[in-house]
Amino acid sequence: MRTEEIFIRLCGYSRHQEPFQQDENSLDTYIIRLQTEGVSRALINGQFTEVSPGDLLLFKPGDAYKLRIGKTGEPMQPNGDYFVMCSGPGIDKWWTLNQRETRRTIVVDERLKGIWHQLIGEKRRLSGGDPELISLLARSLLILLDRAIEEAPLAQSFPAFHALKMRNYIEENAAQPIRLSDIAGHAGLSVSRAVHLFKEHFGMSAMQYVQQLRLAHALELLDHSVMSLEQIAAETGLSSYTYFHRVFREKYGLSPGVYRKKRIGKNDGIDG
Repeated sequence: MRTEEIFIRLCGYSRHQEPFQQDENSLDTYIIRLQTEGVSRALINGQFTEVSPGDLLLFKPGDAYKLRIGKTGEPMQPNGDYFVMCSGPGIDKWWTLNQRETRRTIVVDERLKGIWHQLIGEKRRLSGGDPELISLLARSLLILLDRAIEEAPLAQSFPAFHALKMRNYIEENAAQPIRLSDIAGHAGLSVSRAVHLFKEHFGMSAMQYVQQLRLAHALELLDHSVMSLEQIAAETGLSSYTYFHRVFREKYGLSPGVYRKKRIGKNDGIDG
């Protein structure tokens, strides 16, 4: 058995239409659950605690797991969550890398949900999915969860939570046309409030961060692709080659074309 192997017993996205409860006095598996919509209640440290969107729940074998969603006889509000039930040496190792709190509030982004959906899709294949791919996807999910958990202390602060939401949105959409109003709207903020919060937490403006990501992507494409300079400008969200040329030269002191020639020369052994 490989030391990184993770066995997925069950994973999915649940959108509850009816009241639901689950009671396990002693789990024989790990459970990872992320609330994305509505409010539920879970047994945490011996008492039922409200679980809201963004709350990540982590349970290990031997833990009691008790979950309550909605109440019989009361109108059911929209409620949804991602979940994974798993075991194996890979999840054992991950669990022991850090102290695991049962409940943490994290900032949920599309990258995290995307990996979760890929894992769900692979597991639901008629064949049961490829075990190696499932294990790789599960480990990728755990890495992203660790990143979100590391940032969780910031997420406990309401302003920092919104700043992280804006940063994640920018990272996911930097290659697309993006306006400050889009960034602010994603976090539910006014433009003026968004400008202040982002600068306060990250030391630069939101649009400066967009520009840095675009230029970093352009460097990668100049180094490792055969795309034309015009194609790179379009691919990275830098609009036209003229604009790409100007901002690249301002940042790096030479034009994109000269930079590429120097890189090709180095690779061919011409420049040092």
